[in-house]
Amino acid sequence: MMPQLDKLEGDMSAVKRRFLGSTPVQGYMRSAIRWNAMIITAVPLIGCASPGYDNVAMKAAMVLPEAYFAQDDSYMEPEALASWWQNFDDPILGDLIERTLVANNDLAEARARLAAARAGVRVARGARLPSLSAGGSVNRQEMIRGDGVESTGFQIGLDAAWEADVFAGLRASETAARASAQSSEASLYNVQRTILAEVALNYIDLREAQAQSTVTKNNLAIQNDNLQIGQWRYQAGLVSALDVEQARSLRDQTAARVPVIEQAIAAAINNIDVLAGQNPGSSIAELTPVRPIAIGPDDIGTGLPAGLLQRRPDIIMAERNLAAESALIGVAEADLYPQLRLTGSLNSSSLSLGGLMDSVIGNLIGSVTAPIFQGGQIRARIDQQKADAAAALAIYRGTVLTALGDVENSLVAVKRSREREASLKTAEQAARETVRMSEINYRNGLSDFTVLLSAQRDLLTVQDSLTSATAARATAAIQLYKALGGGWNMPGVEPSPDQFSDNERIKP
Repeated sequence: MMPQLDKLEGDMSAVKRRFLGSTPVQGYMRSAIRWNAMIITAVPLIGCASPGYDNVAMKAAMVLPEAYFAQDDSYMEPEALASWWQNFDDPILGDLIERTLVANNDLAEARARLAAARAGVRVARGARLPSLSAGGSVNRQEMIRGDGVESTGFQIGLDAAWEADVFAGLRASETAARASAQSSEASLYNVQRTILAEVALNYIDLREAQAQSTVTKNNLAIQNDNLQIGQWRYQAGLVSALDVEQARSLRDQTAARVPVIEQAIAAAINNIDVLAGQNPGSSIAELTPVRPIAIGPDDIGTGLPAGLLQRRPDIIMAERNLAAESALIGVAEADLYPQLRLTGSLNSSSLSLGGLMDSVIGNLIGSVTAPIFQGGQIRARIDQQKADAAAALAIYRGTVLTALGDVENSLVAVKRSREREASLKTAEQAARETVRMSEINYRNGLSDFTVLLSAQRDLLTVQDSLTSATAARATAAIQLYKALGGGWNMPGVEPSPDQFSDNERIKP
């Protein structure tokens, strides 16, 4: 231990000579330095190891399937997943996504929370460093009665303090703050993943409603013609009034669908505008022109299930929360052991500015505080934090399972919606042919009017179902991209890179 004492005293000798010279306070300073050095040297011998957090081991403990049950092909292009909306080949959708990235208020809130969390890391990091403060004062005295003596006094001081992080409590606190900031970053990416998917889903709802409107209005025009024909045949005495009323009933039922569809169109546009951070209705002129439903690619690679641990930001967020809670166990356990604090000060006073450095008084104090009796509070806080960490672990595992379920369900939805769409396309062709033949037979008096009305009703139903199936296919593709964690790890969208070093940011 003596070589360490001699080295520490040697390091302080220059400071003593500069500020204290050969004053009698040297003996006191030497004694204080010696005792503080003994404390610094001896206390680590009592130290304890804070609980570690092994990210790799924790992830390895998760038993994940080797492949998804609903898909054999595991190949995936990372770029296609990052900017998945480009696979729909719809420039309007791409423009809406870009605007949402810039102006969405939920994203702005998440960015602000991330900035606050990163500032918290700097606060925790600064707590491990010495603090230094300076002060000065000027005192003017004047005797009002008597001989009128006047005097002016000057004083300056420098105070320093440092808490030696012997048992790594402050380091664990910084680790927890950093993990929390990374969790906030993952939260931002998760909001982005969700918001972009919502924009696309509302866009598909818009195009589906527009397609339904087109189908409904086309059928309404046909039914108006049939009603006119029925009225002519009734006036000619060829049919009864029943045919006319049946035709009018079907026409009115179809017309009643139009306001409902128009309401759906307005709601989709308003939802898109709100997500894009603009007033509802701002995009009416842009989105009112009818466009076909944007269909994604037929085959979407998923990658391996284990890849979700790096691609899904909600999983990353849960894992970083677990890391933070684990680090806080170390903070709680550090309270069981002594705390070492070093404080020092340099003060000088004089009746003139030039004489301030003539006399300098220095003070260096080392203090150790240790808990003796706390009524079991420290142990209780440790147990509480361990329970919080166990809860965070359960949340992490649940998040992983939920993500796997999302992918499996989306894969099934993509496959089944494609099959349903193919069947309905065949059904629509048959329904069209049935209507055509029924019209010919009715005009030639070979069939009843109810046959024609039934055929037209079936055609409208099939066309509506086909439109919904096409939209469901696009929706399933969007949900699959979202389930795979797409839409957040694009180049150029990392928030505030100047506030966090590269090794402190999460990476896909």
